[in-house]
Amino acid sequence: MEFFIEPFAASFVFRALIAGCLVAVLCALIGTWVILRRLTFFGDAMSHGMLPGVAIASLLGGNLMIGAGISALIMSGGVVWTARKSTLSQDVSIGLQFITMLSLGVVIVSRSDSQAVDLTAFLFGDILGVRTVDIYLIIAAVLVGALMLWIFHRPFLALTFDERKAHTLNLHPRLTHLIMLILIALATVVSFQIVGTLLVFGLLIGPPATACILAAHTGRIPLIMTLAAALGCAEIYSGLLISWHANTAAGATITLLSAVIFFICLLTKNVISKLNCNA
Repeated sequence: MEFFIEPFAASFVFRALIAGCLVAVLCALIGTWVILRRLTFFGDAMSHGMLPGVAIASLLGGNLMIGAGISALIMSGGVVWTARKSTLSQDVSIGLQFITMLSLGVVIVSRSDSQAVDLTAFLFGDILGVRTVDIYLIIAAVLVGALMLWIFHRPFLALTFDERKAHTLNLHPRLTHLIMLILIALATVVSFQIVGTLLVFGLLIGPPATACILAAHTGRIPLIMTLAAALGCAEIYSGLLISWHANTAAGATITLLSAVIFFICLLTKNVISKLNCNA
């Protein structure tokens, strides 16, 4: 039993567990819509597009999460504006915003004479460095995200499965889409400090994708979200436990575990389906 609880006796590991589970819940709620709306590329672009805000906040000695949030909001608005003002597809708009923000961030970092911007922490995260104030910010983000998802559940549902119906019912599809992008930005901003921008999909995509494999046949989105949240919390705990005893990077371990669980579930489901067909 001591093997399973020993790491969390350390206050910094316990804080990491609390913060990680909160982020896992937020990413499960929003990540489910990312999967259903096929907005994975936007999440990827967002995770890199936060660099300018993070770099400026770091150089000024401000809160990195706030800097990342401002950068994410600018990028979300830019994606919607570019798509509306041109005939280009949304993927092209996202790609253009992605390279613009990432390049700007690199320029800011390269012009800095100090080592204030820790790109390693930005890319790979530092879950064990989470502070109490960060946990409060994450709690606020979870509450805001859950409230927005509850308010916009019907418009999100219509926009995802029948966009024409969303127009017919006057559910403001453009505003609904912007709100969804902002929520993805919220989850990404909160997650980057936990697992880093390169590994953010370990929480934003992994658990919801696994939950979709296990429960998509039910057609019940709340069930998928609940299962994704449970999977995410279990992966946070297991990843921290493994990283403690194996002396590996915590963020990468959590993300790798999330991917492994996804592929195990996918393989198991395919094997069961083939066995049922042959029976």
